Amino acid sequence: MPEGDRVKVAVIGVGIGHAHLNGYSKCKDAEIAAVCDVDEARAHKVASEFGVKEIYTDYHELLRRDDIQGISVCLPNFLHAPIAIDCFNAKKAVLCEKPLATTVAEGERMVQAAKENGCLFMMGFNNRFRGDTQVLKKFIEAGELGDIYYAKTGWLRRAGIPGMGGWFTTKEKSGGGPLIDLGVHVLDMTLYLMGNPKPVSAMGSAYAKFGPGRAEAMGKVYDVEDLASGFVKFDNGATVFVEASWESFTERERIYSELFGTKGGATLDPFRIFKREQGVLVDLTPEYPRVSGHERETWHFVECIREKKTPLATGEHGLDILKILDAIYRSAETGDEVKIS
Repeated sequence: MPEGDRVKVAVIGVGIGHAHLNGYSKCKDAEIAAVCDVDEARAHKVASEFGVKEIYTDYHELLRRDDIQGISVCLPNFLHAPIAIDCFNAKKAVLCEKPLATTVAEGERMVQAAKENGCLFMMGFNNRFRGDTQVLKKFIEAGELGDIYYAKTGWLRRAGIPGMGGWFTTKEKSGGGPLIDLGVHVLDMTLYLMGNPKPVSAMGSAYAKFGPGRAEAMGKVYDVEDLASGFVKFDNGATVFVEASWESFTERERIYSELFGTKGGATLDPFRIFKREQGVLVDLTPEYPRVSGHERETWHFVECIREKKTPLATGEHGLDILKILDAIYRSAETGDEVKIS
């Protein structure tokens, strides 16, 4: 690509896609060529906000444009696989919102389609790009925590079931409840900090104590969990505990990750590092840039297209996370540990 040329990108789905558009609009190397949404009025409103001239309601028409190089797929979970695969077949780079897909089989087809078409495939794991995450990653890569052998992570809401009766609470369309909606974020962030070890097995439990009764009274669908937890083993001997809820009697909403290493430990959020220096225990509170993970994520996607780089969060990483979520859900159904291949 000639120096100075901007990467032309498009966004399919302007809900969470609004965050992608905001990031692209602030990227000097990106040009937002088009937006696409089945809700034409919403598409026009968002396009006007970001000064985008081309609007589509049918993504197939968008994919016929040869000038568009990268596409953000920002749609309900069940649409990720079919639309991302169509993008790959049209030779487009894809930034796909989490989770990868609703099933492992769908996720595998997405990764394969990207490979067969020689396309860049990046996952929308925006928490990898947060300022605190990036600073902690530097400490870890410098060996400050040693061998990270255990971690705990979670996203617990006291109240916040999304879209009751819509695709969020319908398993066929979402793939699950808070574990695949919220847990996917913190699990990915934690595994990224640990060096993306390969999962080998998982056990888990899932509970639906609040949503079903409320949905039934409203005449709506709710066939997912409202809290889930899991314990995951990895090929390097490390283990991770993960929990997620849309509704639970906890003190407040909490998003956290705790890492335990042989030379030190760390926590997000708040960001602190725990070590032993000069024979005494010390707590470090590093400064870090307050940056938007969504912004830095979209900038990285553009950079990867321009420079033909492998993205920080690949489709394969998304598939590993999806395999873990699938194993936890299956374990919750059977009560047994589930092997991950």
